[in-house]
Amino acid sequence: MLLVGIDAQNIDDTSSATAGERPAHSTFLAHGIHIVEHLTNLGELPAGGALFTAVPPKFEGTGTFTVRAFAKVPA
Repeated sequence: MLLVGIDAQNIDDTSSATAGERPAHSTFLAHGIHIVEHLTNLGELPAGGALFTAVPPKFEGTGTFTVRAFAKVPA
């Protein structure tokens, strides 16, 4: 699975100038790339990477939901 994570409210511009447009969401999702927003402390992850896990609650019928996100950093 591929995903992109961001430490901001939204991966798209949320200003009124782009109301209703979600080009980043549309592009990533069209290519099967999941989006995780509202992350924190991404700058503390090592450049070599970490194991990322996002655990969602078990339910269906929505396109957005809260997850418990965490990264395991290699020792």
